[in-house]
Amino acid sequence: MFKTFQTYKLLFIRLILIVAAIELSIYFFKDGLVFTGVFVLFIVFLMIREMFFYVRNFVLIYNKTISSILQNDFSSDFSKHKFNTNYSDLFLLYDTLKSKQNEQISKDIIYRSILNNIETGIIILQKQDNDWNIFLMNDYFSTHFNVPKVSKWKYLKNQLPSLCEIIEQDNFQEIKTSIEISLNEQNNQTFVLQASRTEIFEQDYFIVLLDSIQNVVEKKEKEAWVNLMKVISHELLNSITPIRSICQNLQDLVEQDSLSDEDLEDVKNSVTTMLRRSDHLQKFVEGYRKLAMLPSPKKEKIELQHLIDNCLQVMNPLFKEKNIEVSNNITFKRFINIDSQQVEQVLINLLTNSFHALKDSLQKQILISAEAKENRIFIKITDTGNGIEKEIENKIFLPFFTTRPEGAGIGLTLSKNIIEAHGGYISHKSEDGKTTFEISFIED
Repeated sequence: MFKTFQTYKLLFIRLILIVAAIELSIYFFKDGLVFTGVFVLFIVFLMIREMFFYVRNFVLIYNKTISSILQNDFSSDFSKHKFNTNYSDLFLLYDTLKSKQNEQISKDIIYRSILNNIETGIIILQKQDNDWNIFLMNDYFSTHFNVPKVSKWKYLKNQLPSLCEIIEQDNFQEIKTSIEISLNEQNNQTFVLQASRTEIFEQDYFIVLLDSIQNVVEKKEKEAWVNLMKVISHELLNSITPIRSICQNLQDLVEQDSLSDEDLEDVKNSVTTMLRRSDHLQKFVEGYRKLAMLPSPKKEKIELQHLIDNCLQVMNPLFKEKNIEVSNNITFKRFINIDSQQVEQVLINLLTNSFHALKDSLQKQILISAEAKENRIFIKITDTGNGIEKEIENKIFLPFFTTRPEGAGIGLTLSKNIIEAHGGYISHKSEDGKTTFEISFIED
C-alpha cells in the first residue's frame, strides 16, 4: 500500500512540474522571450514523453503480471524489473503463486504416479453442468481394459457399456457389486466394482475402482495364510516358553554333584511334561498343516483335577520365576468328556494371559476354582491383575486383537472356538480389582 502511494506521489509531482513549466513558458512568451519560451516548451514535451512511457510501462507490466496470474502462466521472467521497488509487492505475489503452483504440480505428478502404479483400475469423473467428464484414468485401467484415455463419458460408454450402464442405473451413487466385463473379445471376466461420490470445493466427483476378482481372492488367501501362521506360531510359543523354563531347571539339577530322590522325581515329572507338550505340539502343527482349521474335538473322559494339575505342571516354572502365587481350590472329584489336549491348551492360554496381566501388579495371585450345578461344570481362573479396560471388553475375543506388542491376538479367539466346539462357552468379568474367566462344560 505504501509503495502504491509512492507511485501516485511521483506521478503527481510530475504533473505539478509539467503545469509549472507550461506556466513559465507562457510567462516568457508574454515578456517577448520567445526562444526561452520555446526551450521551456521543449522541456515540457520531454517531461510529458517521459511520463507517458513511465505510465505505459507500469500499466504494461501490471497487466502482463495480472494476466499471467489469471491464466496460471508462470513462464514469464520479470527479473530485470525486480530492482524497481514500485513492482515489489506485485512480483512478490507472482512469485508466491508461482511457488504454490509448482508445489501443486509436483504433488499432482506424485499422486498420478502412485495411482498409475496401483494394480487396480481407477477412473475419477467430474461433473460439469449436467454432464460427467473423465477427470483421471490411471494406466492400469487404460491398458487392462484396452481403453484410450478419453475425456468424455460418452466415449467411455462406447468402450465399456456394461460398466457405464450399471453406474448410470444407480444414478452415479455409491456402488459395491461384482460385474462381468469382456476383455479383448474373449470370455467375460469378473471384477469387483466399488464406486463413491464426493464433493470438494463445490465440485462433484465420482470415483470408480475396478479390481479383478482373482486379485481379491489372492489377497484373501495371503491374509488367510498369514493369519494361519500367526495361530501356529502363537501355539508354538505358548508351549515352547514353559518347556524352555523346565529345561533350565533340569540343567540346574544335572549340574549338581548328586541328585536327591526329590530332585530325581522333579526330573521325571519335567521330562514327562515336555514329552506330553511336545506330542501335543506335533499333533497341533500336523492338524493345522493338513486342515488349516481347528480339528474336531476327540472327546474322552478325564478327571477335572488331573486336567488342572497337568496345566499347572507346565506353567508352575514360569509362576515361580515371577513369584506368582497360584491357588487351586478345586476339591471335588468330577469327570468331564472333552478333548483333553485342546482344553488343556485353553487353560494354558488363560493362565498365560493371567501371567502377563500380573506383570506390573503388586499383588500377584491366581485363583483356580470350579463348581458343579445344573448339569454343568464351571471352571474359573481369577487373577489380581489390572483388569480389562471397558473400551476393549467387547473386542478381546476378536481374531488378532491384542494389547501386547508381542501378542498374536488369537489366544482367546482360539480358546473360544475350542470351548464352543465342546458345546460350552467362555465368558469374563472384572470387579473388585480382579478379572475372572469362566469356562462352562456339560457334565458327563
